[in-house]
Amino acid sequence: MHKTLADFITDARSRVTDVSADDLAEWLEERVDELLLIDTREPYEYARSHIPGALLIPRGLIESAADPNNARRVSVLCEARDKTIVLYCDTGGRSTLAADNLQLMGFSRVLNLAGGLKLWDAEDYATESGEYTLPLP
Repeated sequence: MHKTLADFITDARSRVTDVSADDLAEWLEERVDELLLIDTREPYEYARSHIPGALLIPRGLIESAADPNNARRVSVLCEARDKTIVLYCDTGGRSTLAADNLQLMGFSRVLNLAGGLKLWDAEDYATESGEYTLPLP
């Protein structure tokens, strides 16, 4: 039997811990230096709206960005193994898959924003718009 995208997300959800919008908002106020916030959506989505301070690493690039031996690594992510990493996307599917793979790559404190940016917006937390340039290694 073939797996669907929903099957992959369900499997990953069984291994990934979610963080609520309320908890993330509190952490961004009190523990921002201990966190790395990653938006796993596409650049055009990020430009339209994102959580302030979020690093853009699209889902399709997360593994290469996290691999210190890859030419397309993102240093701030490679060096964040001791930080809490929170990932998000629109609804939580892409970011759950990305979080699961980061855990497989040895990152130990990886969380997914429950409900993604849609729930963050619904809770009336701050967002901003604007382009983002992916940092080079």
